[in-house]
Amino acid sequence: MRDQPVPRALIILVGIAAAVVVLFGIREVASIVGPVVLALVLVIAVAPVRGWLDVRKAPIWLQVAVPFLIVLLVLLGMAGILTISATQLAALLPTYTGQFQQLLTDAQQWATTHGLSNEVLDRAMQAFDPGKILGLAQSLLGGLIGVLSGLFLIVVVLLAMCLDAPVTAKILADGEGSRPRLVTALGVFAHKTRRYLIVSTVFGLMNAILDVIALSLLDVPLPLLWGVLALIANYIPNIGFVIALLPPAMLALLDGGVRTMLLVIAAYIVINVVTQSLILPKFLGDAVGLSTTMTFISLIVWTFVLGPLGAILAIPLSLLTRALLVDSDPSAKWAQALISGKLPNG
Repeated sequence: MRDQPVPRALIILVGIAAAVVVLFGIREVASIVGPVVLALVLVIAVAPVRGWLDVRKAPIWLQVAVPFLIVLLVLLGMAGILTISATQLAALLPTYTGQFQQLLTDAQQWATTHGLSNEVLDRAMQAFDPGKILGLAQSLLGGLIGVLSGLFLIVVVLLAMCLDAPVTAKILADGEGSRPRLVTALGVFAHKTRRYLIVSTVFGLMNAILDVIALSLLDVPLPLLWGVLALIANYIPNIGFVIALLPPAMLALLDGGVRTMLLVIAAYIVINVVTQSLILPKFLGDAVGLSTTMTFISLIVWTFVLGPLGAILAIPLSLLTRALLVDSDPSAKWAQALISGKLPNG
């Protein structure tokens, strides 16, 4: 009697159940996994620097030290800017209490003339309680303290990965004979991740600089903070633009009124359309290999698992998952097509 084949539906259900268990397990140790993945992505980003030094026969210690110092300076610079700016924001917000109350009063008068009920107005005023804005600033500072406390772990893991990078490269090269598809898939993952990070960083810096200039011309407070936020939000797919826009737009409303807020929104939209919609696709193209639907699902899943850091690392994490589970499997061409949104060749 021949063995009965396992039903396809059962395989899918077991796979989904295993994925849920793994994701919830990762979520329980997100404070460790997040910094480790971030360190891995940063090592991949600066790998060409180590390769350039290796080709020129630089000593091993220099191949480790130069990439490590580059990443360390970037991390410390961004952490310093965010800390100083967030402290200034927390001190600035209480000065806008009067303007906030005046805006609520004006909105109440406008709503009354248009026939809205008092119940709706009361709910709106509760939703826009200035105390909540101050609480948001305090939570922002608390989040920054958490990031800074995790910075030590990131730096330690980053140093360890930089030290192991030469050996890891040789191990992967030796593995091409026994596991060629897996090694190739990991190589493609590193290449796509590096290209995504480089192009996103260049255009994120371009966006950030233009945003800072626009906000400075409009006299919106703390333009440098919002520029750094625009750079970080550029790595968040689909909703990054909205995340970068809302805080400076709300501050512009408090500081300069509705006209200033509308000008900020218009400036951000124009900058985003020109850089992200017209120029960026020509450079990035189909390098990521994820469909729009898969990108959005990745954002939701990894944000749920790792929190805000998962939103920033959604694309690299999805590319790593694809390399390990899909690209390394010769029978998974249908899954490749589903993930990329393209029909398989042949």
